[in-house]
Amino acid sequence: MNELQQSFGYSEIKSWLSAKGLQPFPFQEETWQYIARNVSGIVNAPTGCGKTFSVFLGALIRFINQHPTNYKHKSKNGLQLLWITPLRALAKDIGRAMEEVITELEMNWTIGIRNGDTTTAERAKQKKQLPEVLIITPESLHLFLAQKNYADAFRNLQLIAVDEWHELMGSKRGVQVELALSRIVHCQWSMQQCKPMIWGISATIGNLNDAKEVLLSSIGEDGVIVRANMKKQIIVESVLPDEIENYPWAGHLGIKLIHKVIPIIEQSKTTLIFINTRGMSERWYQELLNHAPELAGAIALHHGSIEQELRQWVEDALHTAKLKAVVCTASLDLGVDFRPVETVIQVGSPKGVSRFLQRAGRSGHSPDAVSKIYFLPTHSLELVEAAALKHAIEEELIESKEPMLLCFDVLIQYLNTLAISDGFRPDEIFAEVKSTYCYRDLLQEEWEEILKFLVEGGKALQQYDDYKKIEIIEGLYKIQSRRLAMQHRLNIGTIVSDAMLKVKMVSGGYVGVIEEYFISRLEPGDCFTLAGRNLELVQIKDMTVLVRKSTSKKTIVPSWNGGRMSLTANLGRKLRETFNEVAESGRSKRPDEHSPELLHLSSLFQLQQQLSHIPKDNELLIEHHESKDGYHLLVYPFEGRQVHEAMSAILAFRIGKLAPLTFSIAMNDYGFELLSDQPIPVDDTNAAELFTIENLTADIQRSVNATEMARRKFRDIAVIGGLITQTAPGEQKKARHLQASASLLFNVFSEYDAKNVLLRQAYQEVFDQQMEEVRLRDAFTRIGNSNIIIAVPQKFTPLCFPIIADGLNRNNLSSEKIEDRIRRMQAQLMRE
Repeated sequence: MNELQQSFGYSEIKSWLSAKGLQPFPFQEETWQYIARNVSGIVNAPTGCGKTFSVFLGALIRFINQHPTNYKHKSKNGLQLLWITPLRALAKDIGRAMEEVITELEMNWTIGIRNGDTTTAERAKQKKQLPEVLIITPESLHLFLAQKNYADAFRNLQLIAVDEWHELMGSKRGVQVELALSRIVHCQWSMQQCKPMIWGISATIGNLNDAKEVLLSSIGEDGVIVRANMKKQIIVESVLPDEIENYPWAGHLGIKLIHKVIPIIEQSKTTLIFINTRGMSERWYQELLNHAPELAGAIALHHGSIEQELRQWVEDALHTAKLKAVVCTASLDLGVDFRPVETVIQVGSPKGVSRFLQRAGRSGHSPDAVSKIYFLPTHSLELVEAAALKHAIEEELIESKEPMLLCFDVLIQYLNTLAISDGFRPDEIFAEVKSTYCYRDLLQEEWEEILKFLVEGGKALQQYDDYKKIEIIEGLYKIQSRRLAMQHRLNIGTIVSDAMLKVKMVSGGYVGVIEEYFISRLEPGDCFTLAGRNLELVQIKDMTVLVRKSTSKKTIVPSWNGGRMSLTANLGRKLRETFNEVAESGRSKRPDEHSPELLHLSSLFQLQQQLSHIPKDNELLIEHHESKDGYHLLVYPFEGRQVHEAMSAILAFRIGKLAPLTFSIAMNDYGFELLSDQPIPVDDTNAAELFTIENLTADIQRSVNATEMARRKFRDIAVIGGLITQTAPGEQKKARHLQASASLLFNVFSEYDAKNVLLRQAYQEVFDQQMEEVRLRDAFTRIGNSNIIIAVPQKFTPLCFPIIADGLNRNNLSSEKIEDRIRRMQAQLMRE
């Protein structure tokens, strides 16, 4: 450390910090030391402990050391620090913090932001004179690479920081970052410049070594991991309902506890209320105002479909503590530094340990502050998850992120990006692409197939000129067509969602965006809620939803696709272990040694034990029930909705070989139900065979309609790979048109080019992501080594009721309202 402490840059930064009454943390000084020595790496520290300054101040120290006599006056230095961030909301906040430092140090640096919100005038200004620091999203960085002579911008670049790397890794946006890094590094090498350092900034991730390896792959360095070793104190307090429903029904309890939330808001300076879905966040915002009208003007709503200006106002108002509470979704999950936030409330299961920690870290956003988070269950059994989360936090059981491999769609998009700027030479780019972690196993024949596809349309599409995008000019691969270049620029990115329509007031003013599938179900005159406002649909015109203000008390809350997250493997394991504590209750522990959540649920557990059984982590419980709806088979693996979806289909297929039955299937994160109109032949003699690992792959392929799932996956791959375009100059394709185009291409490839790389990718993504094949195999192996307990209760049990209710919700053919039917079932069970 002496070498660093003797440097002029360090003494200047240390003096500046001392004047503010601050001292650097050891992990920050360690990072500065490595940056001074030109070493790359990754910084790992809890939320709110100064990760940003560990890298940013390191870059400043390095610059001051290089220009000790004139660092204050030296201007127009070119791009020194490229800061890649996953969220637009983060860019503004990070930029504000950096500006403050530069101003106080009296340096002549400028900080620029480049994302979808950056104006054309600002982009033009940046093109003339690049700022010393450019804060940019992965998509905007690829748009930057689509400019002519982009390589010149990186001539003076010293350091690339990738913020919230744990959030990007394991996604196609992370792959975009890998490709961009490989290009920038090789641009500098080709100009005989020293390659830039790469630093990742990460909070919660289980496989930190893998995260470092993926990030630094393109520079071919091992790099270092700098750990903060600062344990953030987190207090988790569950909001316990006054009465426990022994027959819980998913989702409806949360709003009932709103009277317990209002005092928490009133006692705190500022509170963030995290809701898992945008639809429920709209409902919570309205209900809070209904129950506490005095909060009007002091409470706001924030999610990804609200228009940008309103979101920015909410973020600014949080900074200045003008708001008492904000109801939000994952849109405020990441590193925005909201210091006034004192308290966080998580409504419903966060489905993962790291997500819960990330949200908890929004409160007490400084190293010595305590982070306080309240857990509010949306049904009784979620209190078991609260107890499991507490155990997981104590054990620091953080989820890992698996890096993505061979994303051919992202590679095709990237090559088109290079082709619309300066063009590329295949041999040179192949070596660069192979230097990344994602494409290190890319085969020469796969590379040649991709090139053939870009130039000729490949084996299946060579008859169609639209797919012949790239021309070869003296060995240089280039897109010459201005129309194709503009179309490509409009579609750069890997986030593929259903077509989003703008929502505007007839009188003028932008409200936000809504998915086409939701709005297409409404008629003019229908009322819905968006951005906390009640709106009446007037008409849909030119991809815009025109609305007027509504005074109607009855409105529809929009539902957005993809709202159902699945339990992570780590939380599932802790949940199973927590049931051990429940099963052993009264034997090995005194009541006061149990979690308050589990004590609160004692009547529910007693009923479950009395009627059936409480499964331990080395047991699998199967229940048989009979009702007027048919014969129910309930299985409780506690592996999460996604694994249960595949597992239930495999089980239905395997039982179908024993007897020709038809099933309807329902599931939640705790288990799944097979419902048939005939008795289901599962007993002690065959249960173990149903969960065997033998022939699992073959049974997956036979039981799950992998072709149909791959067809749906292929739509996203086709959009990212540029086979179909979401947005063309002056128009936007409707979701159903996209699906039709993608299905047609899927059929063409399946028939004429069965080994096509994009087709292979679609099936691989179904197995890896949608069905989580590795986790599914692990679950079958675990169950194979467990005791299988089969129970035949006289009536529905507390564990089975939420799954059966969920099944009724989706398979309901009765004219009776689903809520009324479930409440009637609850009342009947309580009487019996």
